Amino acid sequence: MKKLLMGNEAIALGALRAGVELAAGYPGTPSTEILETLVKYQTAQKIGAGTAAGKGGESYPDCSSLIHLEWSVNEKSALEVAAGAAWAGSRALVTMKQVGLNVASDPLMSLNYLGLQGALVVVVADDPGPISSQTEQDTRHFGIYAKIAVFDPASPEEAYTMIGDAFALSEKYQRPVILRPTTRVCHSYASVELLPSPPSEHAGSPPAGFEKQGGRWVIFPSLSYRSHLKIESDLRDMAEEFSSYHANRITANSGPASRRGIACGGVSRAYVKEVLAGRSSCPRLLEIATVPFPDKLARQFLTDLDEVLVVEELDPVIEDALTRLCGTEHLGVRIRGKRSAVHGGETMPQAGENTLSALERLLGAFLDAAETVPVPNVAGKAEIGKTEGSKTEEGKVKSLAAGSAPKLPVRSPVLCAGCPHRASFFVVKEALRLFEDGARKAVYSGDIGCYTLGNALPLDMVDTCLCMGAGISAAQGINRVEASLGKDTLNFAFIGDSTFFHTGIPGVVNAIYNNANIIVVILDNRTTAMTGNQPHPGTGFSIYGSPAEKISIPAVLKALGIENILCLNPFDFPVARKGVCSLLDKTGVRAIVFQAPCIMISASSSPCDIDKERCTRCGLCVRKLGCPAILTTQLQGNQKAYRIDPALCTGCSLCRYVCAFDAIMGGKP
Repeated sequence: MKKLLMGNEAIALGALRAGVELAAGYPGTPSTEILETLVKYQTAQKIGAGTAAGKGGESYPDCSSLIHLEWSVNEKSALEVAAGAAWAGSRALVTMKQVGLNVASDPLMSLNYLGLQGALVVVVADDPGPISSQTEQDTRHFGIYAKIAVFDPASPEEAYTMIGDAFALSEKYQRPVILRPTTRVCHSYASVELLPSPPSEHAGSPPAGFEKQGGRWVIFPSLSYRSHLKIESDLRDMAEEFSSYHANRITANSGPASRRGIACGGVSRAYVKEVLAGRSSCPRLLEIATVPFPDKLARQFLTDLDEVLVVEELDPVIEDALTRLCGTEHLGVRIRGKRSAVHGGETMPQAGENTLSALERLLGAFLDAAETVPVPNVAGKAEIGKTEGSKTEEGKVKSLAAGSAPKLPVRSPVLCAGCPHRASFFVVKEALRLFEDGARKAVYSGDIGCYTLGNALPLDMVDTCLCMGAGISAAQGINRVEASLGKDTLNFAFIGDSTFFHTGIPGVVNAIYNNANIIVVILDNRTTAMTGNQPHPGTGFSIYGSPAEKISIPAVLKALGIENILCLNPFDFPVARKGVCSLLDKTGVRAIVFQAPCIMISASSSPCDIDKERCTRCGLCVRKLGCPAILTTQLQGNQKAYRIDPALCTGCSLCRYVCAFDAIMGGKP
């Protein structure tokens, strides 16, 4: 049976096919949908769908192997939960994005030395671009550094089967294994053939349970030394095994003999094949989908070649491996890629995603610019033998289509209309403006989440942002230096509710323990909004949407020893502003918890409207708030008119507090 699946859905179904029993993670784009898919199908099975056809003829996979699913408070905790399950003999899965691996790296490094009883696959979704991340990190490097095998799928179809291979390898060597899909693999769709579960000794049998084995699972230096030797031996065996792995392969030359080759990995394999599909002759092609590097296969590929172009995202991992191999084997093959210019002086992209258009140009320069390239016909099929400048009807159609396509408008990231974070930032900003006539300097340390967008004008309320949970700690460091210089600086640390549970609590503990002088502002919108509104420990719901113990953020702060804690509704502007002002002249660690639900999970009310008779067109509502629901129309001369888009406005009424002429009406009372 074939099913149209997003890449993350394919990974989830591949894990079910492999008999996954426990899965944990922390939501992070582009990995989030993996756990959500497991929950979806397990829930469907629990209510009686089973493997029979559901509504609309949809069939559901067998989820009977699943014991437990959870959103953990952070990636470190998720990995440690999974490690415990794997020590007890289960097949466990952990999901995260590439920056989440930084959080989980401590237990993962040690876990590889300690080993497993069952199997454990860590799905780390890399984000070339980056599209929704702080950094471009190449997890293949982490695999090499941590001496952990990495699988690098090129498509949703391959990810579906490859995660099963990852579980099998983990179980064979009793070590954690990484699956590294990138954003385009995670979020693209493909028709995936759903296969029966492969034969396995593990299939159909429950985990054996935890066995103490005389301290086998306690990491001591002597054990680490012996484990390191075994790890090196296992890596050599894996590299040998990967030389015959089906996703690592050589495609022979077609057409005239060529002494040039192309090596590629990850999703770039798909791009390269698409570029080469319409050529009358193709170079020898090496596809690499794993770490450790399959030297034996690469030696075969390099035989009789003079030059190789390497195509990969993000870092030159394959390129460096081939360069090393040429050096150790004394092979006279020139390796080109990110470190060496392609013909024409251009190197492969040093950052960001590879694109089809860029690879068409670079591969054409490398192979032979005079060779023909494919020109799509009206039906979209490639035709051979026409040059890029062809004046055929198809070529004209292509040229006209390319020339007439309008450029997509640039849309700056912005907080949603009615977002409680905008109200919270505005309340603090206005309180500071009134307090002592705005004479005191304020520094705003931010964090990772929707509220990072508070850095944009007109709010301008995020001065620093490093990583999850760092805002609270960074504010302490800034304040220490400012105080040493005799500056009476107010240091605010803004953090979201989910991020507070993720890594914010240790920063608060550090501030209290070291007598810091900061104001911690927790933006509690009752969800993990940035990644699609997943629950967290403060929402009162589990990954299934069922009731769970709700952990009170104010109660946690009080238990830690903070005396000055305010819980405020940021949309109740006068009360909230007065509350913020009351904390500004105090010292020590104090906290504000702004409590208002994300507009994506709360019902909207009637929108606001602008009374054209009362409106003086001063533009204060736009200049102070930057709400996307307030639109500006340019009139003749320099005159402007303002209106509120009822399709965007949620009726939060924050703009009513800004207007000095009572020209804005409606919204929430």
